Amino acid sequence: MASHSLPLRPLLQCKLSSLPSHRRRISVACSSLSAQPLVAAPDDLVSSILSKVKGTDRGVLLSKDGHKEVADIAQKLRSYCVSEPVKCPLIFGEWDVLYCSVPTSPGGGYRSAFGRLFLNAKEMVQIVEAPDIVKNRVLFSVIGFLDGEVSLKGKLDVLDEKWIQVIFEPPQLKIGSLAIQYGGESEVKLEITYIDEKIRLGLGSKGSLFVFSRRDL
Repeated sequence: MASHSLPLRPLLQCKLSSLPSHRRRISVACSSLSAQPLVAAPDDLVSSILSKVKGTDRGVLLSKDGHKEVADIAQKLRSYCVSEPVKCPLIFGEWDVLYCSVPTSPGGGYRSAFGRLFLNAKEMVQIVEAPDIVKNRVLFSVIGFLDGEVSLKGKLDVLDEKWIQVIFEPPQLKIGSLAIQYGGESEVKLEITYIDEKIRLGLGSKGSLFVFSRRDL
């Protein structure tokens, strides 16, 4: 599939009236939008998936049955996704990473069983900026005393109407006054399986399910 930068043309199929005013300004400034009704999922499905993932340390504390329940709800929400979610202005904004079916996927080694012995992840945030910038940020504390941060910046390319690819620059690590860049570039591919004003669901190319919650509501 040929990749291309996130299109910002009047092909979007989401309504903007429910967005915060500053997010509407960003979207309108980026493109001339021809908004069509967004078919919202039943509130109970959205509330249910949020209730099942909150307080689970982004999936770490969930049982096998718990992960299956989340996957089942995500599959139901999938049927309410707009036809071309990559063109929906709702993708822009700041998102909390609430859940991943493979808890070590977001954060890598920092989220491994060994890493969690020393590093407590306080926040995991993804920022999507128009037209095609993605920033991932993990805020953590080292043994509960020293604050640190790992951040990545990447460029978003659209693969088709649902799949995106992000190529990230080498990550940056900050602990106290120390700041270093390490490693090399990395790449992720993600299918947007559902999006609305509150949540976004994504499925990685290796099958990892992600649940994101909008921060600025």
